[in-house]
Amino acid sequence: MALETLLLAVGPEESDRTDQLARTAADIAGPAGATVVLLHVFTQAEYDSTTSNLGVANSSEVTVDDVARRHGTIRSISKVFEEDGIDYEIRGAIGTHADEIVRLATGTEADLVIVGGRRRSPTGKAIFGSTAQQVILDAPCPVTLVRSDSNDRS
Repeated sequence: MALETLLLAVGPEESDRTDQLARTAADIAGPAGATVVLLHVFTQAEYDSTTSNLGVANSSEVTVDDVARRHGTIRSISKVFEEDGIDYEIRGAIGTHADEIVRLATGTEADLVIVGGRRRSPTGKAIFGSTAQQVILDAPCPVTLVRSDSNDRS
């Protein structure tokens, strides 16, 4: 199967693994000549907070894609892609993280989804759920999980 489109999904928890996510996507996309769709998913509260932090007085003046482009995580990953000559586009979405990742993976006909995750105990998974787990179960294509280096087991 030839890889044409990779979906790299990031959210507010990704700052500790930005380099790992960028490097994983670049290492896969580069040799394949694939385009990376770089997605930042916000809940409504995260979006409101981000637009406020960016000094956007009226959120109707910008699109969610514009807000995603200005986010620090996206800018860091974009820099790696530009240095490596990786074709990419940036998308933003507001909603439930896993649902939006699966929706865009389906809509872009992604050949692979890359998401971040962290190690959790069985109790932690049962109590808090897992975006990565839901994406793995519901995505229309294979999913690569990039775990955090931290030993967070909650």
